[in-house]
Amino acid sequence: MEYGFWLPIFGGWLRNVEDEQMPATFDYAKHVAQTAERIGFSTTLIAELNLNDIKGIAEPSLEAWTTAAAIAATTERLEIMTAVRPGFHNPATTAKMAANIDQLSNGRFTLNVVSAWWEEEARQYNGIFTAHDERYARTEEFVTVMKGLWADASPYSFDGDYYQLERAELHPKPVQRPGIKLYAGGESETGKQTIVNHCDAYVMHGGTVDEVATKITDMKTRRAATGKQPLASFGLAAYIICRETEAAALEEWRRITDVKEDGAGYAGYDDFVSKSQLEQQVKRNDYSVSNRGLRPNLIGTPDQIAERILEFEAVGVTLLLLQFSPQLEEMERFAREVMPRVEAKRKVGQLK
Repeated sequence: MEYGFWLPIFGGWLRNVEDEQMPATFDYAKHVAQTAERIGFSTTLIAELNLNDIKGIAEPSLEAWTTAAAIAATTERLEIMTAVRPGFHNPATTAKMAANIDQLSNGRFTLNVVSAWWEEEARQYNGIFTAHDERYARTEEFVTVMKGLWADASPYSFDGDYYQLERAELHPKPVQRPGIKLYAGGESETGKQTIVNHCDAYVMHGGTVDEVATKITDMKTRRAATGKQPLASFGLAAYIICRETEAAALEEWRRITDVKEDGAGYAGYDDFVSKSQLEQQVKRNDYSVSNRGLRPNLIGTPDQIAERILEFEAVGVTLLLLQFSPQLEEMERFAREVMPRVEAKRKVGQLK
């Protein structure tokens, strides 16, 4: 199991808590990233939204790609997984930018391809927002263009329904060969087929062990049917509540899920549940924490959380993409109290 974290670019992850003591500033994000790679985290995921989906659309948030370049320049080992949404980007320019960040990070830049869900944000920022399946059709062409430009053969031409290139050159190529690693998540039939056909790894919103096991088995079967190499990794979003006692952890859970029906952080809720094709019903309580982070139930004492992490590992999860609040303090607690327990419990299990 590898441990990743969501870079705190929205000022927190909790829609019912106004001030989480984690400001949406680059200084704070950089401090978190530098601390994380020192204490054992391998990956950071940088979400891409032009509006603040957590604290409200009038609140500050950091732009993903410029932040990614700056984090790449101020860290040494951290994998920087940055979201990209085809409806907001030109694929050729995106391929160039991604290759450049991969160069300046010495091969540590990866992409999380997201087909988008927030119609209101697209309206405000002139993004392209169409019906669900058409968004994935655009995504397929977008990814194909990027891969073509990253490949050794040059120049590259493409003639599709959404994008056309004629003898385009891209130099320098990414450090990673044959190209930058592509993660993606999706729960619809169209989304899952797009991922197994075009991407390298699968990432999931928070889910129970049984839900995640079903998804991983399904995606492995789909990938095998394509004749491609197996998916390189399976990532899972989760929110951590670690306390000395289970009672204290449950008290914190109750505090952060005290839903405020008119909360500013719920501006995108209706679009998320209506514009996505989700496998599990999402209620406002689930939505109170970003990316269904409470559903994996990594809530409790260090021992309880370590045991649940090993349950996810046993069904095929290889990367946890974790959220904490407040970020620095709780990441350090997790690294100190939970990570060593996972290793110790794994060794005991191997000896049985």
